[in-house]
Amino acid sequence: MAEEMYSVEQVAALLGLHVRTVRGYIRGGRLNAVRIGKQYRISRSDLEAFTGQAAPAEPVGPTSVEVSSIVQVDGVDRGTADRLGTLVLAGVNTARGSSSPLRVHTAYDEERHRLKVVVLGGAGDTAEVLRLLDAVLEGGLHPEEAGDG
Repeated sequence: MAEEMYSVEQVAALLGLHVRTVRGYIRGGRLNAVRIGKQYRISRSDLEAFTGQAAPAEPVGPTSVEVSSIVQVDGVDRGTADRLGTLVLAGVNTARGSSSPLRVHTAYDEERHRLKVVVLGGAGDTAEVLRLLDAVLEGGLHPEEAGDG
């Protein structure tokens, strides 16, 4: 089986270096490479010898999770939909320790008396918004609905 080969760009990404720096190492003889046409290829073993450690199989970036949720609330009038949308947006805009803000969009369908709330963001923050919506909807949207379940 042939040995794994890396391009200059892949090596730069793996090592966190600029492409020009990697090319400089190759031209200076510090990093062994094979020239194929106008491009250099660096073998896995040469990269390991250069760094003194095994090279990762591929560049690993930070893990991120984004959740997209659509909540549909049927049987609401325009005023109730506006109040519910305002409540959700207020809950989202309160200070949180999250590095990426949630994005929330609401859409009301007058004909079907239906509110849709679209939430995009991190799993934990999205779960908080969904819990808020659940609590409000379980409690009833109108004071006269408080006894309904």
